[in-house]
Amino acid sequence: MTPTQLYDAYIFDLDGTVYLGDALLPSAGETISHLRAVGKRTVFLSNNPTHTQQDYANRLERLGLPTPLSDIINSSMVMVDFLQQHLPGARLFVVGEAPLCHDLEAAGFELVEDPSRVDAVIASFDRTLVYRKLQIAFDAIRGGARFFATNADRYCPVPGGGQPDAAAVIAAIEACTNTRVEVVVGKPSAFMAEAVLRVLTLPPDRCIMTGDRLETDVKMGLDAGMAAALTLTGATSAAMLAASPVRPTFVLRQLADLLPGAI
Repeated sequence: MTPTQLYDAYIFDLDGTVYLGDALLPSAGETISHLRAVGKRTVFLSNNPTHTQQDYANRLERLGLPTPLSDIINSSMVMVDFLQQHLPGARLFVVGEAPLCHDLEAAGFELVEDPSRVDAVIASFDRTLVYRKLQIAFDAIRGGARFFATNADRYCPVPGGGQPDAAAVIAAIEACTNTRVEVVVGKPSAFMAEAVLRVLTLPPDRCIMTGDRLETDVKMGLDAGMAAALTLTGATSAAMLAASPVRPTFVLRQLADLLPGAI
C-alpha cells in the first residue's frame, strides 16, 4: 500500500504530517528534499488558521525546508477567496485568533463586534474563546447573519497530545443558535482542493495528497481525483484506519514510504 511511481506534485499537510510542534517528523525533511531534487513540486496545505502564510514559511525555513509563500495555503486564505467571491464587502465577526483576523482585514473586510452590523460570523480554531464571543455570534446569527467556518478539525495535534480545534467552536455556536454552519472552506472541501490545484496548474491525477487525517486530508484528495496517502504519524492510528469507511490510496509509516525506492 505504498507508491510504486513518482507523481508530478506532492501536497503535504503540515501539523502531524511534516512536523509536530517545532520538530520535523522522522524522514520528512529528507523525503521532501529528495522530491525537490528530482524536480517534483511540493506544496503545503493546512487547515490551521492560527498562523499566517508567512508564519508557516518561517517555520519551514527554520526546519531546513525553505518554501516560497506561493506554495503554502491555509484555510484563512481560502476563506478570503470564498468571501471575495460570495460575500464581497461583508462585515465580519470572527470567532478566531489574530492571524485569521489579520488576513481578513488585509483583504479589505471590516471586522465588527456590533451584532446588528454583522453580515457573517466566521468560526475557527480559537484558543482565546470566551463567553462574550459566543454571545456576539449568537446575537448576530439570530439577527440574520450568515455562518461560515475555516475548518472543522476536532483537534490539532501537538507534542504530547492535542488542542480542541474549530469543530468545538462550530458545535458551540450551532448548539446555542440551532443553526448549522453553511460552509466550511477547509479540507476536505472542494474550495481547498481548487485552491491548491490553481497553484499547481496540473490535473489532479498527477498529484498526491498526503496527510494524517482520513476525514480531511485523504477525503479531500480522493474527492478531487488525486491519489491520497495517509501517514500514521499524527491524528490517525492503524485501528482508526481499519474502522473508517474512507480508504486511502496508500498508507505510510513515515513520509519516506512515499518514495518508490530508498532516499
